[in-house]
Amino acid sequence: MLVRRIFLLTVGCLLLMWITTGARGEGNALSLHDAIKTAMENNPEMRAMGSSLAAQKEDIGVARSSLLPRLTLEERALKTNNPPNVFMMKLNQERFSSSDFAIDKLNNPGPASDFQTLLSLDQPIFLRKAQVGFRMAKQEYAAKKEDYKRKREEIVVKVAQAYLRILTARAYIGVAQKSIDDAKEHSRVAELRYKAGLGLYSDALRAGTKVTEAEQNLVKAKKELAVAQRWLGLLLGTVEIVDVVETKLELPLRDIEYYTGAASSRRDISAMETRRENAKDNIKLAESAYFPTLGVRGAYQLNDHNRVFGSEGDSWLVMAYLKWDLFDGAGREFERRKAQHRAAETEQYLKGLRQFVSFKVHEAYLAVEEARKNVELSESSLATAEEGKRLVRTRFENDLSPIVDLLDVQLSLDHARANAVARRNDYHMAVINLGYESGTIVEDLQLE
Repeated sequence: MLVRRIFLLTVGCLLLMWITTGARGEGNALSLHDAIKTAMENNPEMRAMGSSLAAQKEDIGVARSSLLPRLTLEERALKTNNPPNVFMMKLNQERFSSSDFAIDKLNNPGPASDFQTLLSLDQPIFLRKAQVGFRMAKQEYAAKKEDYKRKREEIVVKVAQAYLRILTARAYIGVAQKSIDDAKEHSRVAELRYKAGLGLYSDALRAGTKVTEAEQNLVKAKKELAVAQRWLGLLLGTVEIVDVVETKLELPLRDIEYYTGAASSRRDISAMETRRENAKDNIKLAESAYFPTLGVRGAYQLNDHNRVFGSEGDSWLVMAYLKWDLFDGAGREFERRKAQHRAAETEQYLKGLRQFVSFKVHEAYLAVEEARKNVELSESSLATAEEGKRLVRTRFENDLSPIVDLLDVQLSLDHARANAVARRNDYHMAVINLGYESGTIVEDLQLE
């Protein structure tokens, strides 16, 4: 038993040294606000979401480009003996002469070359599809920004969970250490009673076993602390241990009407509302195929028979064009009906999301009430367990109770201490979760 105890103490010391070394390697302990700020900058999910948002913004420029002029420079090289092409090439090169009207030359021209340089400008004047697509791109970017803000709230909650988990694990270490101290005192008293002939050897053995169990709980608590610190480090974008400094959390609790009202404009609901409008615009996008396309085009052309970018002849043109697809096999009608179904689908998703959010807010509010009552009950239970232990210990020391009663009441006290710690942090987490479900978490933690 002695060897086992020494082994457990050695493991515990090594684990504590590992935790301390990792914490020092990561610098000063962070407050909750500092941890959240670091996560906003370094968390891989946030960085990925930021890149996704930036990419979505570029789609606005892509959509706008369809409405702007298109300037094109083109160089062509051609060699042929095709009579019409030879005739046109010489005209464009301004090398056409009266001898080229000879019938033999017209019917059987020799091979001719043409280097054609073309600078053209196209400007759409009315392009319904591009106009609707531009508006949809801006709306999708607005929705994506709401998604980004909701992701931010999600990371805030995860960091808060890790923060409270570290505080809970640290408190458990204190509870475990207190249990070791109590168990050692019980063991000391039991051994003294045995040596004085007032107690049994089995009582001393039982008390020693409880010391070992308490030391095992301390090792486990230290492991939980190390895991919680690494989890926080993962959220902060590092694989190292990150420690925190305990700060008093000021978490206001308001009435349920406040949270349900705030939840109606939660970020993901706002994003879905914007996408609903986009789904309606998608109907307009499908209907845009019924509209004509109107634009203007201008071009300046250089031709030369032996030089690239040569200029033996030059010409220009300006034109306006109108294109109207009168029949496309009824494809436009199918696209329009498909878009209408998609819009109805989005409307139902939005309705379901609103109902689900309302449910989650009420559930979270009830969880806060439950957690608050559990805090009161755990504190009352702790006070009762401490008083019970005092009474049983007095009886044991006066040989009125067996050591089994003392060990049982000590076990109850250990559970009461750990439960009190857990319930207090559970309450903080319940309030934070309520803020997340209602979309007020950033305001509640005073992050802005």
